[in-house]
Amino acid sequence: MTELDPPTILCQRCDTTTRFPYSVREYVVKGLWFVVQSTLFRLPLPRLSGWRRMLLRCFGASIDPTAVVSSTVTVWHPWLLKVGEYSALSDRVCVYNLGWIVIGSHTVVSQDVYLCGGTHDYTKTNLPLVRKSIVVGHGVWLCAGVFIGPGVTVGDNAIVGARAVVMSDVPPRVVTFGNPARVIRDRPMPDSDEGLTGTGSQAGGNESH
Repeated sequence: MTELDPPTILCQRCDTTTRFPYSVREYVVKGLWFVVQSTLFRLPLPRLSGWRRMLLRCFGASIDPTAVVSSTVTVWHPWLLKVGEYSALSDRVCVYNLGWIVIGSHTVVSQDVYLCGGTHDYTKTNLPLVRKSIVVGHGVWLCAGVFIGPGVTVGDNAIVGARAVVMSDVPPRVVTFGNPARVIRDRPMPDSDEGLTGTGSQAGGNESH
């Protein structure tokens, strides 16, 4: 294998990137949270969503008492997370919340979903960190393996199909699929809210979806 000739111009210089992009306080709290998440949070008992909610709240998360959080969820910054009532974060969901991630009520985030709230500014040679928020509305279903990119808003009652890659906003009440995700059809809505009352406790009690 021959050596590569050095390019005349480099669009990025990894030797100029910021080694420590966070504040000292953030590194300290992140370190403590890493220990907690790797141990106490990971206890595999099936009915410990309340325990995990409590741990997340201790580190600043705003999470409704009815929300469900799997033991295999990864949250980078709990203090930048808000989850509404009867919503669920299922197995192996990654909440990469360098910016705020807000999840509405009655929303299902299925297994292996990746919520990516961070990127780098590729127009600059030192690739500075860019932290952006993600908003996932009420009544949304993010199916298995979905990728949601930085700065994206998913509208209320939308469905994002399995393995879709979402890099721009999703309108309310649509079904989307693909890479990049595109709107396929409107989502049919029930004639009334029949079925919501009395089923919340069941939805909140499930460990995964």
